[in-house]
Amino acid sequence: MMNRFEGSSSREAKIRYLDGDFQIVLAGSHVVCAMTGNAIPVDELRYWSVARQEPYVDAAASLEAEKRAGALPNQRR
Repeated sequence: MMNRFEGSSSREAKIRYLDGDFQIVLAGSHVVCAMTGNAIPVDELRYWSVARQEPYVDAAASLEAEKRAGALPNQRR
């Protein structure tokens, strides 16, 4: 069985993150989570920040990024 990141499609994709969607600028198999550093297969990408143009592996990583950026309502730095 081939590793899903082997071969010519093993490079990181470049993506433009939009509201509710994203646009692939440079094709690749995955992106890297801005919080965890984990690879996220493009077809499993569900969480990102339009403002920061960053992908996240899951909702928890997305929430942590919002906290780090001070972007949550009523948040004190």
